[in-house]
Amino acid sequence: MADNESSIGGFGWFLAGLGLGALVGVLYAPKAGKETREELVARSLEARDRANELYNQGLEQAGEYVRQGKQVAGQYVDKSKDYYDKGRTQWSQYVDKGKDLVQTHVDAASAAVEAGKDAYIKTATSSDPVENS
Repeated sequence: MADNESSIGGFGWFLAGLGLGALVGVLYAPKAGKETREELVARSLEARDRANELYNQGLEQAGEYVRQGKQVAGQYVDKSKDYYDKGRTQWSQYVDKGKDLVQTHVDAASAAVEAGKDAYIKTATSSDPVENS
């Protein structure tokens, strides 16, 4: 951030120096007025062209930074989607394993209840008395 502020300030000082130099050049010019004005116009046009060139370079560089930023952001979005999908898949696997575990215990409990019922019915309907030891 400090580099950007420094370069902006540097450009401002450049323009101020350019104006001051032009003023001093006019005051101490060894040429005739018409020649001096023509030279000033020519140099101002050169300075304008150079400023436009620097502006266009800045636009191109900013565009490149934007493209790079979009590319990096796209990579992070893709990675986050991958992590989300991986997490969702793992979560689904854990839920399925939990359901299977619960179903296994329900089946075992049901089988135990049925075995208990069958044993009770068998004992209750048998004619032999049950002996306590």
